[in-house]
Amino acid sequence: MKTALVTGITGQDGSYLAELLLAEGYRVVGMHRRSSTLNFERIAHIQDDVILEPGDLLDEASLLAVLRRYEPEEVYNLAAQSFVQTSFGQPVLTGETTALGVTRLLDAIRVVNPEIRFYQASTSEMFGKVVETPQRETTPFYPRSPYGVAKVYGHWITVNYRESYGMHASSGILFNHESPRRGLEFVTRKVTFGVARIAHGLAHELRLGNLDAQRDWGFAGDYVRAMWLMLQQPEPDDYVIATGSTHSVRELCERAFAVADLDWERYVTVDERFMRPAEVDLLVGDASHARRRLGWEPTVSFDALIEMMVRADLELVGSTLK
Repeated sequence: MKTALVTGITGQDGSYLAELLLAEGYRVVGMHRRSSTLNFERIAHIQDDVILEPGDLLDEASLLAVLRRYEPEEVYNLAAQSFVQTSFGQPVLTGETTALGVTRLLDAIRVVNPEIRFYQASTSEMFGKVVETPQRETTPFYPRSPYGVAKVYGHWITVNYRESYGMHASSGILFNHESPRRGLEFVTRKVTFGVARIAHGLAHELRLGNLDAQRDWGFAGDYVRAMWLMLQQPEPDDYVIATGSTHSVRELCERAFAVADLDWERYVTVDERFMRPAEVDLLVGDASHARRRLGWEPTVSFDALIEMMVRADLELVGSTLK
């Protein structure tokens, strides 16, 4: 039985990846930060099937200990300070975790067993102020936030360890991927949860930032399968994972409110507080490399994704009221 170590297992991607790895017959070790209030909500349904181990990307000793104790064949690094807006307010912490944390983990793997296969969660935010559309693996990076800058570092240090030490280290340059497990601070979930609250009479408006920003949104369950496929390849590489289609925040609102038979224009208000200091206007990915090499394709459409999220939030808010 293979063992996989997943950092950030309590997040959206970590929970879907853990499900996939369990289905593939892995022993799954999930690393989480020790805190006074542990949040295992996203993995509650599989918590008895995984091993949960405290560790922190800020502490290389804890990483060495987990690697030596469980001897994983694969490591998936999904841990990060992952909210773009927060990175403007906490740029140093974002750099310590999202950038240098990758180095600590890679170096721990190099010390313990450089044969371990490694996945780094890169992001379309690295492209930022895009220099070409669509964005592919060869598109130059132009990040527009401390988060994007930190992710560029994490991406290139992964390439560096691959080339310097011959490690099987791959990066997935994932475009926006969503689900009912998405955090409430992210715009898709903010919208779908807002729709549910309005539909149940708990709110009367939804305040958002730039309605014209366009993103390439896919389903997180599809995207974690791409992560796993990368580590099954004979050679490591970097892959853009995306749907190739864009939708604006305005269109997101229109579709989400329509699921609840509501007119979005009656409820959505633009609030300058939610504007980024440096905006990323358009991101759309070209995943042809992943299609050719991994045989990967997205299976959930934008409309199906938004309906899935709205219906889940309608049920969640409704059950809370009951």
